[in-house]
Amino acid sequence: MESKAKVKNNNLMFYSSRPLRRRRNFNRLFAVFYSSAIAALLYHHGRTLLTHPTSFLVSLGILASDLILAFQWLNSQAFRMNPVATEPYPEKLRQSLTRAEDFPALDVFICTADPLKEPPIQVAGTALSAMAYDYPAEKLSIYVSDDGWSELTLFALAEAAEFGKSWLPFCKQNRVTARCPESFFGSDLCSTFEARKIKEMYEKMKERVEEVATTKRIPQDHDHKAAKAFSHWTQAFTQHSHPPLIQVLAQTSEDKDVAGCPMPNLIYLSREKSSLRAPLHHFKAGALNALLRVSAVMTNGPMILTLDCDMISNDPSTPHKMLCYFMDTRLKPNLGYVQFPVCFDGLNNADIYSSEFKRPFHINPLGMNGLSGPDYFGTGTFFNRQAFHGNPSVKIVPEIPELDPDYVVEKPINDEVILGLAHDVARCDFENQTEWGINVGFFYGSLVEDYYTGYRLHCKGWKSVYCSPSRAAFLAEMPISLRDVVAQTKRWSVGLLEVSLSKYSTIIYGPRYLGPLMAHCYSYYAFGPMWSIPISIYAFLPQITMLNNVSIFPKVSEPRFFVYAFLFLGAYGQDLIEFLLAKGTAIRWWNDQRMWLIRVLSSDLFGTIEYTGNQLGITTRGFDVTNKVDDNNQRKRYNEGKFEFGVPSPMFVPLTAAAIINLAACSWGILQVLRGKWQNELNGQMLLTCFGVANSWPVYEAMAWRTDEGRIPTRIICTSALLASALFVVISVIINI
Repeated sequence: MESKAKVKNNNLMFYSSRPLRRRRNFNRLFAVFYSSAIAALLYHHGRTLLTHPTSFLVSLGILASDLILAFQWLNSQAFRMNPVATEPYPEKLRQSLTRAEDFPALDVFICTADPLKEPPIQVAGTALSAMAYDYPAEKLSIYVSDDGWSELTLFALAEAAEFGKSWLPFCKQNRVTARCPESFFGSDLCSTFEARKIKEMYEKMKERVEEVATTKRIPQDHDHKAAKAFSHWTQAFTQHSHPPLIQVLAQTSEDKDVAGCPMPNLIYLSREKSSLRAPLHHFKAGALNALLRVSAVMTNGPMILTLDCDMISNDPSTPHKMLCYFMDTRLKPNLGYVQFPVCFDGLNNADIYSSEFKRPFHINPLGMNGLSGPDYFGTGTFFNRQAFHGNPSVKIVPEIPELDPDYVVEKPINDEVILGLAHDVARCDFENQTEWGINVGFFYGSLVEDYYTGYRLHCKGWKSVYCSPSRAAFLAEMPISLRDVVAQTKRWSVGLLEVSLSKYSTIIYGPRYLGPLMAHCYSYYAFGPMWSIPISIYAFLPQITMLNNVSIFPKVSEPRFFVYAFLFLGAYGQDLIEFLLAKGTAIRWWNDQRMWLIRVLSSDLFGTIEYTGNQLGITTRGFDVTNKVDDNNQRKRYNEGKFEFGVPSPMFVPLTAAAIINLAACSWGILQVLRGKWQNELNGQMLLTCFGVANSWPVYEAMAWRTDEGRIPTRIICTSALLASALFVVISVIINI
């Protein structure tokens, strides 16, 4: 197999790069004024500490909060110094790559870990959407890693391989764009006789998968590849301890579709798990490294695409757009990966949970594009296989020749020698005493293996590019329950702290290898959980001091008040402008900033607590798979724009307590105005309290008058009220000492 593509004219430019100069110039000018205001604010805090010792603890808390906010603002400015947009020219590329052998081989990695939370039929749809790429079938291989060791997942993939023999030629002959069956059959395009016939085949495939899910037994009455694969496994094995299983479900050299064209390779992998031989399996990063080794032995494609199991391909020409960057001589040989944005399907109109993640997935990557390139999102990413084996100038010698990224595989993937070696490199103890996860492959040491791997690759000298085409390259499913949203982001918070407080810290290790701006970009994320400190203080302290008739902000008539107003309105105004420029709407921006506050008071706060517990040995490091099962009642409430609380999660307690305190303070303030006893010194705190009440509206709705299953449980309301009361008493005692 050839490892490199052949380009007829090496001087062609296959993409353009456009600096966003107006945005850059505005950001730089605004940063000058904003930094001056921050300096003035911190100077005032210093004087207050010295001249008002009676309010020392309150002033110290506000100073600590503003120092963290200033630090994060400084980090955020790195994204704004040189934003750059790029555009690929796939038409030019297709003029240069005219034969199938001209294309580099592409290995697609799909990871799944729990058949209950990640439905196997969904995994099969993701695999089919990648198999249907407009790419030479003999150069395309799909690998699915199943860390759930599920017979059902393997059965669904085997059924998908059979269905693909009709589905792939149908898509190509009819120029179907949405090549995930579920997406296509759910649209208005399924109207022809041929399409209805294909849909019947797909429905029958789903019925067979559902039958196996119900009966918990793979049918043995025919020569099914899934049944053959599992036949030698004994009942002694469990999901947590089992040997490696590699099953070729479709093979280019042997399997043909109904049109007589070769099928892409489809390979199922469940790596070995053993609590005795290797107690640490490194979660998703470990699964990806197993895929990296197994694919090297079987196909060794120089291009690698990583996908989440729920992230379907939405554009069959995406690989061509990727190659526009890898084949352009201006980026060779340092281009490590091309990152496409993560886009979501099925969002409600207001996007109440801010599932778009506009800032990390659409706004900030443009800023990093003008530096060394965007961070790795964990999905929708095309890698140069060489990037996992050292830096651009020095390659780390692998343990065996077959793992070398330049190794040419000369035997078919179902050859006994190839399969034997593939099983060997999928062993859980293969990495013992090696560089895997340390300097080779995807990096270990953080639950956010994507962020950490991108960070370390950039430190090694690799570059990346952000490509955001007009049609989304990929579409993913998003959580429709607030508990799932905050549980997912809590895991990110723990992983980010594992990076920020490690020997590879972005503020110590990063600047030496990335330069100051890229280090600040990565620091913005790495220290993101620290938002929980200032936001928690501002969610409670100004409100409780107001209830005690204690002023902590200047009067509206004082010049210093305008410093506060400028800092608050300036930050929010700039964020709104950037959100709208990223094709967002005002209502989605409001929900975006609201969800940021919610995540800070739940995910970031509890992530920080969990990380601290891990370091002290109180809790254990774990990985919670995000639930991707769609509940009809939850979906209905989500589409209506209602927040889904439902479960008595402790992460709902701080934000509910904050909502109670803000409502109490706002009500007290209104009562004081009506009674003619209002003090103008408290105007600043009253404005902040009203802002908190406006953001807490979904909480009040779920506490007071909702009766559906998504309301806040009574236990959480009572616990939150007790917490709010305790904080009021403690802070009141402190400020009155």
